[in-house]
Amino acid sequence: MTQTQEEQKHAVAQAAIQYIPTGSIVGVGTGSTANYFIDELAKIKHKIDGAVASSDDTAQRLRKHHIEVLDLNNVSELPVYIDGADEITEHLHMIKGGGGALTREKIVAATAKKFVCIADQSKLVGVLGTFPLPVEVIPMARSYVARAIVQQLGGRPVLREGFITNNGNVILDVHGLEILNPIELETDLNQIAGIVTNGLFARRGANVLLLGTDNGIRIIDI
Repeated sequence: MTQTQEEQKHAVAQAAIQYIPTGSIVGVGTGSTANYFIDELAKIKHKIDGAVASSDDTAQRLRKHHIEVLDLNNVSELPVYIDGADEITEHLHMIKGGGGALTREKIVAATAKKFVCIADQSKLVGVLGTFPLPVEVIPMARSYVARAIVQQLGGRPVLREGFITNNGNVILDVHGLEILNPIELETDLNQIAGIVTNGLFARRGANVLLLGTDNGIRIIDI
């Protein structure tokens, strides 16, 4: 039976609950699929000790459900992080940051023991890069970084107009990339002065993908 994209998102959000240990603190991502997960998490909030949010929007939604939001600096252990992706491969490498929260998402993902990605089937791709790659940049370095990306790596960086990240920075969305080696590109981008981080989650990819499909949930686990 064919499921809509929203039904697939809702299904994987529900399925992610089984990955939450009782009495744990949960890392929570940002975006439409993560929002479905927050709504599901609210149903078991009595079983968890709180959550770490990857954005101000996520923190606000968690608090609306009366889930305690904790500062990551005060959390000694984060068993699991649940978040979506803008693109993901079967190797569980991702592009993230369409919602602009890539830096905090990357920090929470790095802290967590397990990263469970939840996504609908449209997000699974053979090669990353059709979705523009977000790069968070210190404002004074915007022009320099854009030139460096063009000269060193190719692609077409475009300023995300009217958008400032929770960290006070700007985002360049890099179009026209075919990312055959995401780990290498993630590393190369991080060497350009002025880049805070980029939206490639390859060095620390997901551990598990819950993919919503027309035939139910497909689990990819590496």
